[in-house]
Amino acid sequence: MDYRDEVYFEAQPEREQPFPDEEFAARLTRIRAAMAEAEIDCLFLSSPESLYYVSGYVCMWYHTESPMEWSATNGIAVHVDHDRFIHFDTEREAVVARTFSCSRDSRYFPKSSYRDGTAFIAEELKAEGWLGGNVGLEMYAMRPNRAVSDRFQAAFEAAGARVIDGSRILREVRWVKSPAEVACLREGCRIASVGLKRAAEVLRPGATELEVQGEVVCAMAKAGGEPQAMMMPVLSGKKSNAAHALATRRRMRAGETVAIDVAGVHKRYHMNCARTFSLGEPAPDVKDVCARSAGAMEAVRGCLRPNLPVRELNEKVRAYYEEQDLWTSRGWIGGYEMGVGFLSDWVGHMVYDPLSEKNADRLFEPGTAVNHEIQIFMPRHAGQFFMIESLLFEDDKASFATPDVPYDLIVVE
Repeated sequence: MDYRDEVYFEAQPEREQPFPDEEFAARLTRIRAAMAEAEIDCLFLSSPESLYYVSGYVCMWYHTESPMEWSATNGIAVHVDHDRFIHFDTEREAVVARTFSCSRDSRYFPKSSYRDGTAFIAEELKAEGWLGGNVGLEMYAMRPNRAVSDRFQAAFEAAGARVIDGSRILREVRWVKSPAEVACLREGCRIASVGLKRAAEVLRPGATELEVQGEVVCAMAKAGGEPQAMMMPVLSGKKSNAAHALATRRRMRAGETVAIDVAGVHKRYHMNCARTFSLGEPAPDVKDVCARSAGAMEAVRGCLRPNLPVRELNEKVRAYYEEQDLWTSRGWIGGYEMGVGFLSDWVGHMVYDPLSEKNADRLFEPGTAVNHEIQIFMPRHAGQFFMIESLLFEDDKASFATPDVPYDLIVVE
């Protein structure tokens, strides 16, 4: 064996598996039950979130925008009748897999594949007898892209499978978190609070948005936080009217408002929180709109409890905004599931808002987490009051993620 192969197949760094084997075994059981209900015999998983959820596998590079010759074909296969999974990968990631994954059956593409494992995966699954029925692909995932997904579909169908969309399986299974996952979300709350408090300390006229972003990211990293799955916005002045703009070298000015959106991340589990700050005393009309907007959190607090109906929260929030004459000044009011996130998205599968019937009849069950967003446009195009709090629902309580950081406009002198 040459030194290259010795490293790839024998080198063993200190293991950093994020959860014990029992946690992953319980997840696999839930996935297989969902597969049986959906009549999916084999599920091939390709999204970073799914690979991590099933095995703990995490990597800095997922080949999503790489050269066409380096296709994103690694993945995990789960069969409805087997209490094990098969992890397929390029040998270049063998050390990564041994560091983070709980996999007991990892198979690596042959050297001749030049990083494209499509044919190899199809051959291995056919030999296992896993391609004889309905095979689900994650067609809504960012990887593999359409070209690679089409290759997988053709290879699986040639082996006798019927390929269908299996995107909902992992998305739905991940909705209710285990106690181990809830513990990660609680840590995310703590880290997010550190970031928001650091923002209040470093915001000042003359600082650039990027400077503040760097300070906040550094503070959360020192608190144990991991990189967020989206670029953290620091939006000053009228730029905050575009909630998804990027922090730049723009220098902040006295009298402006600044919206900062963070996520505390622990073991890839995100809790999202945002606040709006004012560099000095705000204009009276701005201060008034912000105060009334922030008051919506009392409406949320008044109904917050385990098994809260989504419809009830939507109705209470909308009634508050209409009563305060803010409804027609809104951006987006609502929220979405918090949980596992990888670049470039921490937005989970479940989404809710007062204008949509989607998910309105669901409950915020114990073991679930969502964020709740307040976006209200201020007078004179001054900016947007942008406030986000994450909500965590447990067996005996429901709580806010960062109650120690004010929800109203935070004035920085």
